[in-house]
Amino acid sequence: MTVTATVRTRVRIPLTFGDGYSTDAEAVTFDGLGDGREHLALLLGEPTGTPLVRLHSECLTGDVFGSARCDCGAQLREAAGRIGEVGGVLLYLRQEGRDIGLYNKLDAYALQDRGLDTYQANTALGLPEDGRDYRAAAQMLSALGVGTVDLLTNNPDKPRQLRAHGIEVRATVPTGVHATASNLRYLRAKAEHTGHTIRLIG
Repeated sequence: MTVTATVRTRVRIPLTFGDGYSTDAEAVTFDGLGDGREHLALLLGEPTGTPLVRLHSECLTGDVFGSARCDCGAQLREAAGRIGEVGGVLLYLRQEGRDIGLYNKLDAYALQDRGLDTYQANTALGLPEDGRDYRAAAQMLSALGVGTVDLLTNNPDKPRQLRAHGIEVRATVPTGVHATASNLRYLRAKAEHTGHTIRLIG
């Protein structure tokens, strides 16, 4: 059963991305999240129907520094724009490196440079391939009064977990493919190993 969480603070903040895109968001914090972390909800646009929702796991290297080793920064920017157009919620979840942490993620990068893929590298470090638990995300949505969502994701585990925690996922909406020479192997591993809906050419 999902434990009840409550809204702590709501505040308007202006957002500006590296490509110049800007928008306003209502940032929402919470009390009572089951994992005790400081996750954040950004309410964007004005939904007229089922809200579009993105569960975005924190990625310091991609979101802040623009690393091309992953597609995280590009997906964050895409999500803000697409959710803003139709209205919904961007959940920014403090789950760096599929929840292995920043230092472990960089250790895994070093192993990837020696030939392992992103999942093999985590396993070689004695860590889970993907340790993320989306129970807190379900709590956040419930606290916001959101029980049914359209989910912006390529990851089949996200709708599966949300449904298990009581959130109805009406539809999944794939993100774009943000492939670069630096992240193509990473994207291919996600598509082949965990069934992400990513269409890659070549």
